[in-house]
Amino acid sequence: QVQLVESGGGLVQAGGSLRLSCAASGRTFSTYGMGWFRQAPGKEREVVGVVRWSGSWSGPRIYYSDSVKGRFTISGDTAKNTVYLQMNSLKPEDTAVYYCAAGSHVNSGTTTDEYDYWGQGTQVTVSS
Repeated sequence: QVQLVESGGGLVQAGGSLRLSCAASGRTFSTYGMGWFRQAPGKEREVVGVVRWSGSWSGPRIYYSDSVKGRFTISGDTAKNTVYLQMNSLKPEDTAVYYCAAGSHVNSGTTTDEYDYWGQGTQVTVSS
């Protein structure tokens, strides 16, 4: 069993930055694929980024959606069992509830059904 707890959301002006954290407990996250998703009101949950470790932090495979590529960065701290989503140059269209997810059999990692565990979500609001 894995528990995921997100934090770091909030209100920020366009062009600003936020760093989201996803603390995992129950099992070390390096054995899982981890994904960041977001869901805006009235829209489907969409992938933001995916990271899959190949047994060590030195060999992660990372994917970013086109909408955030170059602005968002996924990183991790294996000692803290925490994954981060650094969000820079935020835009009003980035406003959503952000979720982290973990799955033991992640393939592409871009669809919600590949994940077994989800956090509760954290609200990110970007004002224009």
